[in-house]
Amino acid sequence: MRRSLPVLLGAVVLASLVTSVPAQAVSETTPPPPTWTTCPPDPAGNPVDPRLRCTKISVPLDYSDSHSPTIDIAVSRLATAKPELRRGILLHNAGGPGGVSLNLPSFYVQIYPQDVLDRYDLVSFDPRGIGYSAPVTCGRTPAQLPRAKTLPFPAANGSIEDNITFARDLARDCLAHGGRELPYITTANTARDMDRIRAALGERKISYNSGSYGSYLGAVYASLFPDRTDRVVIDSNVGPSSVWQAQWRLWDRAAEVRYGDFAKWVIANDPALGTTPDQLRANMFAMADKLDKKPVEIPGFMLVDGNTFRLIYFAASYYTAAFPGFTGIWHFLNGEGPPPTVFPPVDIPGIPADNGTASQLAVVCGDARSSHDIDQYRRAVRDDRARYTLLNGMGANIWPCAFWPDPKEPLVPITDHGPNNILMVQNLRDPATPYEGALDMRHSLGHRARLVTVNGGNHGVYNPTVPSCGVTAVNQFLAAGTLPSHDISCDLDPAPQVTSLTRAPFAGEQQFPLLGI
Repeated sequence: MRRSLPVLLGAVVLASLVTSVPAQAVSETTPPPPTWTTCPPDPAGNPVDPRLRCTKISVPLDYSDSHSPTIDIAVSRLATAKPELRRGILLHNAGGPGGVSLNLPSFYVQIYPQDVLDRYDLVSFDPRGIGYSAPVTCGRTPAQLPRAKTLPFPAANGSIEDNITFARDLARDCLAHGGRELPYITTANTARDMDRIRAALGERKISYNSGSYGSYLGAVYASLFPDRTDRVVIDSNVGPSSVWQAQWRLWDRAAEVRYGDFAKWVIANDPALGTTPDQLRANMFAMADKLDKKPVEIPGFMLVDGNTFRLIYFAASYYTAAFPGFTGIWHFLNGEGPPPTVFPPVDIPGIPADNGTASQLAVVCGDARSSHDIDQYRRAVRDDRARYTLLNGMGANIWPCAFWPDPKEPLVPITDHGPNNILMVQNLRDPATPYEGALDMRHSLGHRARLVTVNGGNHGVYNPTVPSCGVTAVNQFLAAGTLPSHDISCDLDPAPQVTSLTRAPFAGEQQFPLLGI
């Protein structure tokens, strides 16, 4: 019942004015047809479908400058085997922000039903600043980016002084090493790149299916280019009014909501760790305290202290299928079992080792201004540590954005201007993009959207190994254009007879380059 540690941690990979397209001084000309070639290796080490083809598309670095230099965006396509049934292209994003996305069609071709595969070429791309698309860097090695500092867990006693220093120094390094691209690595510009991809592929419209950060990216595209959207699915939704610091703060409360699912699973499957929710919680805190006094090395991975233990729990909470992996790690840290399997990261020439961190910070700090009031973070952490104990106030803590220049442009408004062609799906107890965000997004999109709520706790509804009315609704919408007549909710379907030992990891559980959403 043990899952590999990179897959487990990879599960954590973390708006209003007008509907016209701002920052569009660059004139759009008809691009030359792309030249398709074999695809490069997946930076996460996953296999690339031999049918997948890749190309590069040139886009402006700064859409507001008619003389802007250009950057190249890496794009992939897996063509339908039934061209006579083809409707168009179905675009994807891996979330994060910072998730490498070029190889996503290799995953989705395995999980979409045939009637969806018949109707679309599956398309994806590494967003600007990420992977094979002009990757940015902060000039740091992995050792200089401890995971429990990158996600800012306060000290055991609640102090955030080390987090303040880390955030300030990391912002300094990113701004020094990020290059000319850094200020333009934003969600709005990535959405504009999506439209350039649409044009380069000769399509009038695009369909879209992505979750987590990808939900926000899809909503931004649908707001900037409403008439160029066909069928849009956004899963595990970021609330437009929470971008971005307020989104992180939702994590503290959401961890408590999700904890009930974990406690129920442990009591049924691993009662040695606790036979009641309160006993399990006490044992978790005791384990964290023990690790703070004497950290334990996971061979080939890292030294685990109390905050890293909390971080691994947070990662595992994203997927119920990861619960056995976390409890196995817990037993090992307590001297009761073998170490988890660890796979070394894949070294891809030309992609900096810290690209996931650098690109995520570029997006979240470049999208929206964070408070520069350091005392505000101290107060927020103090308050959330008292109310929500599992994450020790991490969600409320300071990020490098507190030391970042102001964004180049305001947030794109997410509005109801456009066709009724957006399907939202959301789990009720999602720990990463909590339900409040889906309600916020639903309100912003108004008549354009329908919301399907599933009584589940995973981060991500569209996972065919966890069937529900949400999965069914996505398949029906993509294949036939059928939207529910009104918002609906449901329980999970009975689970198929597949275990975490035998099933292939779902695409959303693959190792992304950074803990995020």
